[in-house]
Amino acid sequence: MLGQGLFDGMPERLYACTPTRLATWRDCPRRYRFTYLDRPQPPKGPPWAHTSIGAATHVALAQWFALPSRARTPQRGADLVRRNWLRDGFRDDDQSRAARGRAAGWVEEYLAKVDPAREPVGVEKAVSAQTATLVLSGRADRIDAADDGSLVVVDYKTGRHVPTADDAASSLALAVYAVGARRTMRRPCTRVELHHLPTGTVAVAEHTRASLDAHVATAEALGAGAAGADDAFAAGRTGDDVFPPAPGRHCSWCDYRRHCPQGREAAPPMQPWSGLAVPDAPEPDETDETETQSDEVRP
Repeated sequence: MLGQGLFDGMPERLYACTPTRLATWRDCPRRYRFTYLDRPQPPKGPPWAHTSIGAATHVALAQWFALPSRARTPQRGADLVRRNWLRDGFRDDDQSRAARGRAAGWVEEYLAKVDPAREPVGVEKAVSAQTATLVLSGRADRIDAADDGSLVVVDYKTGRHVPTADDAASSLALAVYAVGARRTMRRPCTRVELHHLPTGTVAVAEHTRASLDAHVATAEALGAGAAGADDAFAAGRTGDDVFPPAPGRHCSWCDYRRHCPQGREAAPPMQPWSGLAVPDAPEPDETDETETQSDEVRP
């Protein structure tokens, strides 16, 4: 935690966290408590179909890069999607099969533009960085090498939202991965990319030292709040004064809405497959689809 050391004059203990943990604290302190502090953890709602799609495609791409370069064909990538498919969250077998076909097609078209002989620097690469108050860690989908030897962080997206350069630049997770990659691998890293598999869009941001420092400052501010909340929880303070709800349209997608009256009042529930195609519905939070898997554990 960031609190007082055990003895006067000793350095404060650094707060260990991931971008997803910080984002959860920022977005809803109550959900943060349910996710990271309450034990036993409150039961979640049913799994989401869009999360299953994201998990299957991420695993397939990681396995594709683990193959010998001669075996890395676009068709093999599509086969890996089918092999790793998850049926969780779909309305029925027909819906699952249709989604599997679309996802396999996305990956096949995406890999048709990837040079199979060009080895990434890292796939599902764990990176970390220490700041004045935090130990930040995460697991990047992929890290490439640019022609000048610098590193490029790549993050896959499979949601309905087509990412933009602003999305890439504003992503705390991507900035943390860039800072962590630079420290872990001892090479410059300022470029981050969001690769949107459904459309083939690549959203690129080129960070500066100042922009990365700004993200680190944001992470430290969020970390200070989360660490203080952790200490309060350990001291028995579990109420809304420390962990207030943050109701809004995003509550439709919250795994813990059954435990949150304010969230149920704020937004209607979604079916587990609603993230696939509901034009007027809010976009599901893809943090749950990709960053949580990257930061914590891949299926």
